[in-house]
Amino acid sequence: MNKAQLISTIAEDAGIPNTQAEKALAAALDSILEALTKGDTVSLIGFGSFGVKKRSARKVRNPKTGEEMMVPATLVPYFKVGKNLKETVDTERSKS
Repeated sequence: MNKAQLISTIAEDAGIPNTQAEKALAAALDSILEALTKGDTVSLIGFGSFGVKKRSARKVRNPKTGEEMMVPATLVPYFKVGKNLKETVDTERSKS
């Protein structure tokens, strides 16, 4: 499912026009992005949690030249699946 299909599905399920569904999705994604940028965690009970982890600086080796170099520390977004989502997907998969 791509973004356009998701917007159509939201519009159908909520009984609203596609333009309103698109605005709602954009607002939700922007809110999650803003929270992650501030270093906060976004928890959607039963679905999962979005957060940010710090990846330490480390030495890596260029496979082509063998040269060793440093990769700086970075912040990396993550998503941790909620128990309900995991169980629902697993149950649906085992039915097939």
